[in-house]
Amino acid sequence: MFSKILEVNEEINQLYAKENPGMRIALVGNPNVGKSTVFNALTGMHQHTGNWPGKTVALASGSFIHHQQLHEMIDLPGTYSLMAHSREEEVTRNFICFEDCDVCVVVCDATCLERNLNLVLQTLEITDRVIVCVNLCDEAEKKHIHIDQEKLAHALGVDVVMMSARSDIGLEELKDALASCQVKKQTKHTAKVRYNEAIESALIKIETVIKCKQLNERFLALKLLEGDTQFETCIQNINEVQPVVEQERERLRDAGMEGQLEDEIVHAISQKAAAISAECITFDDIHYYERDRKIDQIVTHKVWGVLLMIALLGVIFWITIYAANIPSAMLTDMFGWGEGKLNQFLIGLEVDETLRSICMDGIYKTLAWVISVMLPPMAIFFPLFTILEDFGYLPRVAFNLDGYFRKAKACGKQALTMSMGFGCNAVGVSGCRIIDSERERLIAILTNNFVPCNGRFPTLIAIITMFFAGVFAAPWDGIASALLLTGIILLGVLLTFWISRLLSMTLLKGVPSGFTLELPPYRKPQFGKVIVRSIFDRTLFVLGRAISVAIPAGALIWIMANIIIQDQTLLAMIAGILDPFAKQLGLDGVILLAFILGFPANEIVVPIIIMAYLSSSYLLDMDNLSMLKELLVANGWTWITAVCTMLFSLIHFPCATTVWTIKKETGSWKWTILSVLIPTLTGILVCFIVSHVALLFY
Repeated sequence: MFSKILEVNEEINQLYAKENPGMRIALVGNPNVGKSTVFNALTGMHQHTGNWPGKTVALASGSFIHHQQLHEMIDLPGTYSLMAHSREEEVTRNFICFEDCDVCVVVCDATCLERNLNLVLQTLEITDRVIVCVNLCDEAEKKHIHIDQEKLAHALGVDVVMMSARSDIGLEELKDALASCQVKKQTKHTAKVRYNEAIESALIKIETVIKCKQLNERFLALKLLEGDTQFETCIQNINEVQPVVEQERERLRDAGMEGQLEDEIVHAISQKAAAISAECITFDDIHYYERDRKIDQIVTHKVWGVLLMIALLGVIFWITIYAANIPSAMLTDMFGWGEGKLNQFLIGLEVDETLRSICMDGIYKTLAWVISVMLPPMAIFFPLFTILEDFGYLPRVAFNLDGYFRKAKACGKQALTMSMGFGCNAVGVSGCRIIDSERERLIAILTNNFVPCNGRFPTLIAIITMFFAGVFAAPWDGIASALLLTGIILLGVLLTFWISRLLSMTLLKGVPSGFTLELPPYRKPQFGKVIVRSIFDRTLFVLGRAISVAIPAGALIWIMANIIIQDQTLLAMIAGILDPFAKQLGLDGVILLAFILGFPANEIVVPIIIMAYLSSSYLLDMDNLSMLKELLVANGWTWITAVCTMLFSLIHFPCATTVWTIKKETGSWKWTILSVLIPTLTGILVCFIVSHVALLFY
């Protein structure tokens, strides 16, 4: 009853607030400063995400009510600068400049405020409607860092709010500051960066002749001086301004500053940030960051850092493998119980037997396999992955692998998108948006499938356990399986490097670009929020996509297994046609057909193999791996077959969900088709070589 009253009250507030629109607020900040935490704390569930028009950078927007007004907040991409060298920087800067934005909230990290002030000062160059939100004050307190709020507000000339958004501390103060900013007139006393004498003289001459109602004249003068023509359309008298700009640019060239303008601007901003920090921040211990640096000496070491990374990967796989068995078995039992109940229900409705068989033996069993096999590993792997992200380890992974990707003429950020692919290749492809260069983003998209997603783990784990690690007793068989699986994963990583290099030398030639990579401070992960975020934002999202493609796949598999042509099923007939080619790869026609039919969801490859070998008209589950091994061996499997099946599982075409995501991200059928052909042809070549070399020693 009480919850119903709250829901009705919320609806009333929403309706009233829509009649009293508030401000449009832009949320700006560096990566890893808790900007998303501030956004989520203010907007709650009233959020949606969409791509910026013409861009592949996603923007989240939400709303919240304060003082009976409905305020809209836009979470802009995390960025270190507004120089517009990347899509994130360009989107953020252009939103502030050209969109109907009433106020900018710049979120800063209290533990490294000086670096964050660079973005604050650049934002103040564009607009003085700014509120500075100093977040993570609880961490600063633990490190004995003290920030004088009044001095900082005076030095910047804007309101400053101290926050610990993870603990909901300072949220009300931020809302009050926004309300105050709404009624307060713009101030002309905000912090202004002073450049060297030559630049200042040029800026004064240009800004005095500019006529523009939309943007700050000093900011426009700075952009024109830099040669940025994007803002010329904002200036009413651009024809009068251009001669002055050319004259001042010529004067700067004569002064020997050609090509040094941006460096001078960056230097001036950094000096201003350092001066404000020295005035407003005190440290009880100037060596507060030494613990992080000592950890980084190991974590980012050329040798130990890579070994630690491999060891962590193995531990995560071991936990995922070992812990997923119990919930997977429980889900299997649950679906087995539900199958009988649903079947009786359909019989009671007098549903046609053929239609009932399609629904139960085709669609239902396929869905049961996908969910019971896919959900437990994802529910374990994604939180573990997110904990490493929250702890601050993933940027170190990118740092460790940056050199290898640069040798492949790719971007170091590809290490992060590759890591995302372990959970789901579709998520890894979407994550490629963080790579600025179009060439390097395409390389990352085309090679993401070389790391196996959790949909391929069940096939790999089952084969490893049956043919290679099953001789050990528990829990050693789990450890052995994890070690062998880690070795296969490393092969996928090596193939990622090699194929990236090959693409860089052929289809996607170019020089690798540089990027700014922050090594954030190590933080204690928020385990509760990590679990919720990973389950709802990743696990259920990916599972929903897999289910949507598994439903038609289940119906198709049933049809192929039940159509009889010349005393054999269509499934067996196609497998026979594929068999000669598959034998050249160390496989057989059934295995190859299972991979083809597993295109909608990799999880159903093994049950299709079982169904074909048993000549069954529906998907079967063999819980006992010893029974499954006997079935496979009876149908001609050897250790060579097992190795080649694992290799082809690692290196073959992406699933339907990933292909659909690639088409959506690239907007091109050319790159989508290549994303299918490249891993498939690579897998065929690798299996052909391995099988024929192995036969020489068999």
